[in-house]
Amino acid sequence: MINRMINNDDAISSLRPDSEWVRRGEELEWLDTTQTQPSEAEITAEITRLQAEYDSNEYQRSRATEYPAWQDQLDDIFHNGIDGWKATIQVTKDKYPKE
Repeated sequence: MINRMINNDDAISSLRPDSEWVRRGEELEWLDTTQTQPSEAEITAEITRLQAEYDSNEYQRSRATEYPAWQDQLDDIFHNGIDGWKATIQVTKDKYPKE
């Protein structure tokens, strides 16, 4: 699985939701008149936090691509009951354990 790298824009959007700003190349132009522009230290800390959060949830993304479609899961429940469905789902959970 490709690992996503969190960037400055992700951090700014997280720190100042709904803020107004534009990026022109490497330059950030802060347009918001109600929220202050985050400092470089705040942005760096937020990148670290968001990247750690993203990395720690890799098992969820891996599981999501391997779980059967919900229609197939309902069919599994109908034919094999809840215990049969749980066994089907457990295979994926075991393959990508939550750490």
